[in-house]
Amino acid sequence: MAEFSLPKHSKIQPGKHYPAKGAKKPRTFRIYRWNPDDGQNPRMDTYEVDLAACGPMVLDALLKIKNEIDSTLTLRRSCREGICGSCAMNIDGTNTLACTKAIDDCGGGEVVIYPLPHMPVVKDLVPDLTHFYAQLASVRPWLRTQSPAPADKERLQSPEDRKQLDGLYECILCACCSTSCPSYWWNGDRYLGPAVLLQAYRWIVDSRDEDTGARLDELEDPFKLYRCHTIMNCARTCPKGLNPAKAIAEIKKLIVERRGGD
Repeated sequence: MAEFSLPKHSKIQPGKHYPAKGAKKPRTFRIYRWNPDDGQNPRMDTYEVDLAACGPMVLDALLKIKNEIDSTLTLRRSCREGICGSCAMNIDGTNTLACTKAIDDCGGGEVVIYPLPHMPVVKDLVPDLTHFYAQLASVRPWLRTQSPAPADKERLQSPEDRKQLDGLYECILCACCSTSCPSYWWNGDRYLGPAVLLQAYRWIVDSRDEDTGARLDELEDPFKLYRCHTIMNCARTCPKGLNPAKAIAEIKKLIVERRGGD
């Protein structure tokens, strides 16, 4: 009979409990903790936070925990405005941004927080995005042109052409969509994933870009592009309300049209 075992450091253990004494409005947060330096399995620590003395967002609670309860908690954060994507994590079962996720929008019980799924963990709630950013670099997400740049002015486009970028340029590369995609979990070494393909399409449809054909050729690969099965997890979880699945479908459509519809 076959036996299967989980990799080292993958069995989550019960952790520490930090009660909130005298709290007027307590709320319980269960947070994933893992330190690569102590050789221990990950654990789920439980923190009780007094919401009467805390801001309304999950990030406010996390910072209160770090500043007042347990300074060893590690997380990324920066803008607090849903712009930088640093505080992306899995909150209450959904990938989202801690700075824009209201505590009141979480379920009525404990608020459970994990790092982004299926990513190597640096420590606690910090995922290792090295591979994700390498995939982004592979699509060369910048304007590629052959013609000389206009003298003393930028490359212009009409309002209609600029409108084609709506729903694309807003992506903040938080990786919430890619890490919610089963195809990316299974084929993340070769499949570029929703976020990177959304960025690729953003430059494909930019009227100022002059390398559309090469961009499409680079993406025409059984794994880079075609592992998307339109499950739509990406659109459901995107904290900016974008639809990467639609962008991926448009790339496939352009490739077919370029081949003459065969």
